[in-house]
Amino acid sequence: MPLTPVPLDATRAWVETFVVARNVCPFAGREVDRDTIRYVAVDAGDWESALLALVAECERLDEIPTIETTLLVLTAGLEAFDDYLDFLAIAEALLAEQGYEGTYQLASFHPDYCFEGAEPQDAANFTNRSPFPMLHLLREAGLEQALEHYPDPEAIPERNVAAMRELGAEALTEALAELRDGKR
Repeated sequence: MPLTPVPLDATRAWVETFVVARNVCPFAGREVDRDTIRYVAVDAGDWESALLALVAECERLDEIPTIETTLLVLTAGLEAFDDYLDFLAIAEALLAEQGYEGTYQLASFHPDYCFEGAEPQDAANFTNRSPFPMLHLLREAGLEQALEHYPDPEAIPERNVAAMRELGAEALTEALAELRDGKR
């Protein structure tokens, strides 16, 4: 059964209307404009297949240098945040085992993302909340290059937390739900 385009459409809309529009990642706008972001839907109900898809995306990035980053949208199987964290740990270990440590990095996003020690309702968690569970596969060289030319990159997380708290958890929850439901 083919995967519906809704998760990918919702993720593209999230990147454009949240990540770029709110400058959560100051480097994302450039990649959106250059069309160098690859979006891939992966059914994570079968972890082995999903992990193989992750390795295949690393191989694709090896072969196609014009793709700067890949968003693996995990469409089923990792709805529970704790399950997602378990999967993420295995995915990170797999990247290291496959020799990709230092070449690619995983950034993690989930609809229920909660930083360790944070309250679930803290709006700061929305810096890593997305319409669907996701693994963001980044080229480390591209990230390092972008950070070299950005003033005070260490302040990005603090700025994002302050911005999310200013917007408030209620408004952010509603916006994320609209994206997930295809209403944006």
